[in-house]
Amino acid sequence: MSQRHLHLDALAMSLMVGLCVLWGLNQVAIKVANAGISPVLQAGLRSAGAAALLWGWSSWRGVRLFERDGSLWPGLISGLMFAGEFALIFWGLEYTPASRAAVFLYTAPFVVALGMHLLVPSERLNRWQSAGLLAAFAGIVLAFGETLSLPTGREILGDSMMLAAAALWGGTTVLMRTSRLAAITASKTLFYQLTVSAVALPLVSVALGEKGFTDPTALTWASLALQTAVVAFASYLIWFWLITRYPATKLSAFSFLTPLFGMLFGAWLLDERITPSLAAAMTLVAVGIWLVNRRKG
Repeated sequence: MSQRHLHLDALAMSLMVGLCVLWGLNQVAIKVANAGISPVLQAGLRSAGAAALLWGWSSWRGVRLFERDGSLWPGLISGLMFAGEFALIFWGLEYTPASRAAVFLYTAPFVVALGMHLLVPSERLNRWQSAGLLAAFAGIVLAFGETLSLPTGREILGDSMMLAAAALWGGTTVLMRTSRLAAITASKTLFYQLTVSAVALPLVSVALGEKGFTDPTALTWASLALQTAVVAFASYLIWFWLITRYPATKLSAFSFLTPLFGMLFGAWLLDERITPSLAAAMTLVAVGIWLVNRRKG
């Protein structure tokens, strides 16, 4: 059993900021690859490639992925939740704009906070820390809130899918901390999620009637390779390693940075519009993260 920390140290905070930068860049990579590969199929291919890399990495390091340790059922459930999350995100984006989706998807840290509050008393947040979560979420609303007008019927459906995806994202994090998965290696936990989603997502793609491959270019394949090797393999492995050692709620608070970094990368690489309120939004998110990680006293 790995040593657990009650608070985030400099290493954990630095890694989380780095992960959020990568995940923000990943939003751009997905958009680039969408031009040549349908979204849900793309997610399935990414998982399959990352699973192969993880298998090779684990074999090289002598990490056993197939020994019996009581983690099979929670592992399979976490894999299905992981696959469902991405299927809902990509499907939901067909019905609601990405800017609206970001607001609803990033309710996930509240799911983590509630789950950990109920199941792991040592990770309960005090009032200041709860206020920090609300402040960080307010930053997301400020950055993307221009699109939060009265929704159409299609947007209500898409928004509901994003809320369901957020519940699966947060629920997966809670499951990893409160089940047998907490006692196994990060490599094996990730392997469950990648292998299950590698099987499930292509089937979902077919069920949704996606076109599949639509004349992918070299840039499309490069984008998929980035998602596979850097995001789905390396960054998720680091994320799962962090969850086994640090408070999940405090780690999840950093995820509010991801859509803001995504907005910055979108403006830089894709010439997308950037909202004037981004600086204020970044400030609110930073203050919120600081409050969540204040020492209780």
